[in-house]
Amino acid sequence: MARTGKAVEFDRYGDIDELHFVPQELPVPADDEVVVEVVAAGLNHIENFIRQGDFEDRLPLEFPARQGSCFAGIVKKRGAAVRDLAVGAEVLGHSIGGGAHATWVTVPATAVVKKPANVEWEVAGGLYLAGVTAYDIVRGLHLGAEDVVVVTAAAGGVGHIECQLAKAAGATVVGTCSPRNHDYLRSIGVIPITYGDGIQERIEAAVRGPVTAFIDNHGGDNPALATALGVPASRFSSSDDRLDVEVRFITAERDDAEPAMILSALAKLIAENKVRVLISGFYPFDAVAQAFDDLAEKHSRGKVVVGMQPVETGARSHWYLSGKARAVAEARD
Repeated sequence: MARTGKAVEFDRYGDIDELHFVPQELPVPADDEVVVEVVAAGLNHIENFIRQGDFEDRLPLEFPARQGSCFAGIVKKRGAAVRDLAVGAEVLGHSIGGGAHATWVTVPATAVVKKPANVEWEVAGGLYLAGVTAYDIVRGLHLGAEDVVVVTAAAGGVGHIECQLAKAAGATVVGTCSPRNHDYLRSIGVIPITYGDGIQERIEAAVRGPVTAFIDNHGGDNPALATALGVPASRFSSSDDRLDVEVRFITAERDDAEPAMILSALAKLIAENKVRVLISGFYPFDAVAQAFDDLAEKHSRGKVVVGMQPVETGARSHWYLSGKARAVAEARD
């Protein structure tokens, strides 16, 4: 077994230029922990903001700091008290306090769940933060067949999962997006509506009956739009509400059982093809800084993920980029 890997660190607040690799020794787990060799790990917008110092008051860091909440991989070691996870088990989970962007991650056994065999590694690796955030928000709205819900930024990492969970609850879902994402939203059963002037009229023309719930992933004028559509305040989930949920789950403690419970439920929905997580940017681990840059520029819909051991023949020099980012890179070449 290889005993030397690498992890991503940064020594101060800043942009992607602060990210660098440091050597990592194969960890030794405590009695209640497992060491997981990471196969794929997800990226999230909030991780960019945290590294840049935007949440320094709310989420202060100790340097050197590591990033990454979401991962999937293979159990390589287990502590003496761990009984329900064997060495070699395929799992997905979340890293307590960050650090999933690494060759290995050490977490309490309660922070991982078994990966269904038919769930792809990149999907499992990118699931945690976006998935549990979407699940918690949709669960809180108590949607049913009589509901019409608007989801803003509907093709994003959290938004596209929210749309599918709302559909699974029986609701009619309207998703706001740019025109390039219309076909994608239609493919998951969502009514696409373009941003911009006249959006209220476009929404009202697209649905029959009142809009009964609103999930805002972007902020801006959306609270006023929800009010204009007649959405009750009790059924409006704001972008600040989403941030609160993300912070709650990115800072989940060792003894918090809810993240694994939700993650297990999501993995089951994906395994049953009731939710499809879109991976539009799949980068090699060495290009993690470029992956964060792509994410910050909003080039991709769905999730951006890094793979720790991707196989590449060399035939496609920009194979790992999302569509728009790839077009930009190839134009530069």
